[in-house]
Amino acid sequence: MSESPVDGRARTAGDGTVFQQARYLLVLSRPRFWLYLAGPVLVGVAYGASAVDDLVTPATVVLFGAFLLPANVYLYGINDVYDRDADARNPKKDDREVRYRGQRIVPIAVGSSALLVAAVATVVPPGAWPWLAGFLLLGGAYSAPPLRLKTSPPLDSLSNGLYVLPGGAAFVTVAGGQPPALAVLAGWLWAMGMHTFSAIPDIEPDRLAGLRTTATVLGEQRAYAYCAACWIAAAVAFGLVDPRFGLLLAVYPVLVAVVATRSVTVERAYWWFPAINTAVGAALTIGGCWTVVHG
Repeated sequence: MSESPVDGRARTAGDGTVFQQARYLLVLSRPRFWLYLAGPVLVGVAYGASAVDDLVTPATVVLFGAFLLPANVYLYGINDVYDRDADARNPKKDDREVRYRGQRIVPIAVGSSALLVAAVATVVPPGAWPWLAGFLLLGGAYSAPPLRLKTSPPLDSLSNGLYVLPGGAAFVTVAGGQPPALAVLAGWLWAMGMHTFSAIPDIEPDRLAGLRTTATVLGEQRAYAYCAACWIAAAVAFGLVDPRFGLLLAVYPVLVAVVATRSVTVERAYWWFPAINTAVGAALTIGGCWTVVHG
């Protein structure tokens, strides 16, 4: 299906009508990846709850809403602004994503989204504040100077544990105490592997733009091995929390092995992972809710 003139302008301009600006920001926020931040909130709520009434409260609804859209606009908006040169050569920006060209609406939306995420602190306990602050700090430092962690391997991979932080804030909000350290470590390792796997399709555009990432330094085959190592470690750590978690997370080393042996290209598999991650996250969340409901 060809793209309509309105859609095309919204995809590239972002400074047109209100509708075009809203559409541009929506695509910029990567709807396919929304649950990468909002999903951990659901998991954190499910395992922090001790009663059914804990699952849906004003605080948990606000947390989920903040990490569903504003947090994604914040994270990916900063990324697109500072990746402008690399994205000029990235084919993903031609159809599935948008290309930042200096649109004025983007920094305004990023700043507003940061304020919305920070405002969540007014409805959650102080124990959750470090998790919120950590997300905002790492989310900015990942793409923006002076740290720009995404160009300092292996800090680019390590810093992507930021995807775990919404879950930590949710757990504290519901449980009143901090989540198990081993569960946080397991989630952090999973996020490190997911980050590097997601960077493999960008190896050539990033190299052309002079960007150093864990994926560009390792090269495709060694990057697969790194992802497998992260995901095996995550499965082991999750297994120590609960053997069923370990079995569920074992799907990731298997998947990366399938891609590495060329049964499917990484460019194609990259777009499967939002669905795979959603299914795994849903299984974890349902398991937690089942325990709450049935004791």
